Amino acid sequence: MEKDFGSMAALIGDPVRANILWTLLDGRAYTASELAIGVDTSAQNLSMHLGKLIKAGLLSVEIQGRHRYYTFSRPEVAYAVESLAGLLPARPATTTASADLPIRNCRTCYDHLAGRVGVELTESLVRQKLITRSANDFVVSKKGNRWFGQMGIDCEALRQQRRGFARACLDWTERRPHLAGSLGAALLQKMLDEHWLRRMANTRAVLVTPKGQKMLSELFR
Repeated sequence: MEKDFGSMAALIGDPVRANILWTLLDGRAYTASELAIGVDTSAQNLSMHLGKLIKAGLLSVEIQGRHRYYTFSRPEVAYAVESLAGLLPARPATTTASADLPIRNCRTCYDHLAGRVGVELTESLVRQKLITRSANDFVVSKKGNRWFGQMGIDCEALRQQRRGFARACLDWTERRPHLAGSLGAALLQKMLDEHWLRRMANTRAVLVTPKGQKMLSELFR
């Protein structure tokens, strides 16, 4: 176990591979050319790193026509990358770059909501007794099942998916958990579909719309 853990840590710890994993946190599939530009390396070097990540089971590749698209092999990889970022030393608010603020306030973490907004929404669900924390997961109460159902989210159907249902994902900026898993993904998609949130171009930052401010205030208090 110790040897396997050390090998995985070394794999992820390489700067180029770490940047590849960080780039993929926005939940989109990327071609090798796009990743090479994003992590500032040559196509040949990137191909070598992608091969190692695929062999380790961290990435998967899908072929469409002439293009190969790379994504995380499973959501748990994204959770691990986000959690590792939580080990970064906290920076004083006075030294935080202004360009970094939107990411810290509201962003996507793979396919669910993160940042200050994501954490506060999760904590509101706990306060309202819609979910409770249990180890590395959240448990949805009967009241919560009804609440999510009224939102058009079928918890029972989500539980049948081949992935974690309601994961607690440690937020790297807030140092507190936000809601992940299939339930977190469904909640984010609901808010995007209803135009409560809007994705921003070329970033994981998400904008809360005026309609979203009203609805989030009503639903999450």
